[in-house]
Amino acid sequence: MKLHILGCYAATPRTLSNPTSQVLEIRNHLFLIDCGEGTQVQLRKNKIKFSRIEHIFISHLHGDHFFGLPGLISTFRLLGREKDLHIYGPEGIQQAITLFLKLGNSWTNYKLIFHELTSKNPEIIFEDTKVMVKTIPLDHRVYTNGFLFSELPGERKLNVLATAKYKIDKAYFSGIKQGKDIKMDDGSVIANSELSLDPPQTKQYAYCSDTGFNAELAPLLNGVDLLYHEATFLETEVLLAKKTKHSTARQAATVAKEASVKRLILGHFSTRYKSILPFREEAIEVFNNVDLADDGKTFEI
Repeated sequence: MKLHILGCYAATPRTLSNPTSQVLEIRNHLFLIDCGEGTQVQLRKNKIKFSRIEHIFISHLHGDHFFGLPGLISTFRLLGREKDLHIYGPEGIQQAITLFLKLGNSWTNYKLIFHELTSKNPEIIFEDTKVMVKTIPLDHRVYTNGFLFSELPGERKLNVLATAKYKIDKAYFSGIKQGKDIKMDDGSVIANSELSLDPPQTKQYAYCSDTGFNAELAPLLNGVDLLYHEATFLETEVLLAKKTKHSTARQAATVAKEASVKRLILGHFSTRYKSILPFREEAIEVFNNVDLADDGKTFEI
């Protein structure tokens, strides 16, 4: 699992920074998470193939999180895209995007499939045999969701030495990978645990932006391998954070600590600050495994 930070600053784009957007590589999927202005350029800079993006997750309908989406959809059309594109986001996102396309007379030559979200409780919005995605309800000025990306357990691994020792026919290999015991010709049973190995340990990534401080998030994030949590302000602006329903670095670290996550990434920094280094300094007083997001940075999970 690999996370690409395309943009991680709040609201106003600058020449040296971009609003929120990131790409998660997980089990052969390439998920785009939020799509602020400049996302297309950042995808190019980071050499991420447009054609591999089939699912886009939009947290909320503030411009710094989705104003790049109409342009990206249009560029897909210009590039001759034929594959369906799934867009998950708050109710109203279909109306917003189709209005752009209608006024510009630029309907796509591929299928746009909108999954509009309204629930204030966590819900599964995507699942296949490899990955599951659930919403994380957040507390912002408009309806907002974070997203929890979970790898699903794969098949067990064949213990080649053991199958050779017991002279197991290849016809049984598929069943062994699925966890089945093997009955021999003499009636004896060989336990699956002898013939197979555990699959690789699954991992989870949680994305939380934008949100006011909410201690109730902790149970939804319990034990995740990597948490991206917005930290728009430092504690000196805690009253402003409360008013605008954003979080401070300390508050993000408190959520990470209460949820026993393994690693915390801070992002969505207000551009009022000359340096983002104080965000880590503030958070590490509460939670000791803290990284700072930055445009173009990648994280291995």
